[in-house]
This record gives sequence, C-alpha cells and structure tokens, in this order.
Amino acid sequence: MSSVRVPALLLSALLLSAPAANAQEAKRAPEALGLGMEGYPYPAPVRFLPVRLEGQDLRMAYMDVKPTGNANGRTVVLLHGKNFFGAYWKDTIRVLTGAGYRVVVPDQMGFGKSSKPAIAYSFHTLASLTRQVLEEVGVKQAAVVGHSMGGMLATRFALMYPEVTTQLVLENPIGLEDYRESVPWKSTEDLYQENLQATEEGLRKYQRGYYVKWKPEYDEYVQVLYRQTLSGEYPRLAWVSAATQTMIYEQPVVHEFPNVKVPTLVVIGQEDRTVVGKGSVPPALLPKLGQYPALGKKTAAAIPGATLVELPNVGHIPHFESPEKWHAALLDFLRKGSK
Repeated sequence: MSSVRVPALLLSALLLSAPAANAQEAKRAPEALGLGMEGYPYPAPVRFLPVRLEGQDLRMAYMDVKPTGNANGRTVVLLHGKNFFGAYWKDTIRVLTGAGYRVVVPDQMGFGKSSKPAIAYSFHTLASLTRQVLEEVGVKQAAVVGHSMGGMLATRFALMYPEVTTQLVLENPIGLEDYRESVPWKSTEDLYQENLQATEEGLRKYQRGYYVKWKPEYDEYVQVLYRQTLSGEYPRLAWVSAATQTMIYEQPVVHEFPNVKVPTLVVIGQEDRTVVGKGSVPPALLPKLGQYPALGKKTAAAIPGATLVELPNVGHIPHFESPEKWHAALLDFLRKGSK
C-alpha cells in the first residue's frame, strides 16, 4: 500500500500555524466576566460591608477614597446608574479628591462587585444599605450625587435621611416622570426572560442611545455587560436586572420632589430621551416621553430652591460626554454649600 509523504518543512509549518491560529482566535473571543466582576480593575481599593438580608449573608462593595488635595473635611457619595457600577465614576472621583473631598462610592446590592441576591429590591432598602456604608466608614454627613437610577436612589436617600444629606445632586436622573402612567407593565418574569436573550449588538444599540456622539471608549461598558452574559451564573444577574427594573417602574419618587428639604442641583444633558421600558411604549405616545429639557425644568421647579444646569448637545451621561462642564457645575455647587 502506498502512502503520501508530507515534506518535513510543510508539516512543520502546518503544526506551527495551527496553534498560532487558535491563539489568535482565543485572543479575539471575549472572556466571560463573573458576577462579582473579579479581575475587573476599579480606580481605588474595594472594601466590603457584610450585610444580612432576607436570611442571606451578603456583601456590599464600596470604595472609600481619601482626598489627594488639601482636605476640606467634606464627603461626597456617588450613586451609579442601573447599567453601570461604581468604577464608571473614576474621573469624577479624581476631580473631587483633587479638590479636597473624601469620596465614597458604593456598588449597590445587585450591581458591580456586590452580591447578586434574589431579594425584594426597593429604593428604601438600597438607601438604608448606603447609610450603613457611611456609618461603617464613620461619615455622619455627605453630599449625595446620583446619576440615572442613582438619581432616584439619591432622592429617596435625601427624603429618608435629610439629617445626613448636606446637598443633593441629580445628574440626568430617570424617574422624572411616572412610567406607570405611560409604559405598559411587564412582570419581573417577562423582563427576566427578555434579559436572558441579551446579545452584544443589542446591548451596544441600547447604550448608543445614551450619547449624542458615540466614542470607542464607551464600548467598555457594553463589554462588561456582554461578558457577564457569558458567565454560567448569568441567569442570576438577569433576574436581578429584571427585579431592579420592576423597582424603578413601581417605586416612583417624582411625586415626592416637593418634599426634598436639602439644597439640590439638577444637571440635565439636553439631548437625553431615556425612557425605562421604551420598547413597550406605543409609537404614537413615545415622542411625548423622555423629553429631558422639559422634565429638567419641571423637576427643578418641583424641588424647593433647586438649581438647574442645562448642558446643550449632551445626552444621558454628562460625566462622560461633557466632563469639564459637569465637574465645573458640580464643584461650584458643592463649594456654595460650604459657605
């Protein structure tokens, strides 16, 4: 029986090229990210507060960052949005600590490096946990800054703990309108099933709506969410995401804005059109929702003595799209509160 002889040099080339091709493919493939975001770098050391909720032993992650400039003895708390986590405040942390502020940045329960429990999520619970973090690090009073969902939480915190809150800052908060009045209700189970179908392109398309002009660096936050979908534990995170969307829908704070008793700054990117549950809204009704220029004015008028800063040509995340103007407005407001 005859055999085909492969020249030695060709055989060697084939053997060498196969691992190289495999390595290149592996390099391109995204790596799954665990639900605790293990290995994902944060801008400061992360500490954990032991918490017991509904019979579960949990941990709430937070950063406690000391001032790098001349310390002024004041503390700022930064509260993240629903599709984000504490690390996305990295530039604001740098600016604030450089200006002499101590900065505390929690990952809310169910987000970032914190535990992802199946519990009854509420803004009251998250506000209470945030206060526990402050008590853990010895902070008695702080200015509270909230972006997006964090704006709803910051409002709830100020309503629950006015004696702790020196100032309130709302950066393009969601919940400036009561979604129950316009957005069709969906069960947490239905939202969970939708989350299980998340794709990289779908997540990117959604986040592109945050910005007036997309930049490549914004894709980092798409990749975090997408890589978590590749984890074997992703169904647990998908449920938490659904439960917190239910929380946003069913627990509005908009009707309580007149009860806010602390000095408040409202910063609104004028191109923002965010609506929670937007995909379920009838097309004819959608143009009437998420109109942030009007909503910002209405919110500032509802909160006694509030200051409104409007940022033209900016979308949902001013601290990304217009960091200079955002930080200038934030620092100016905080300094006025120290007088």
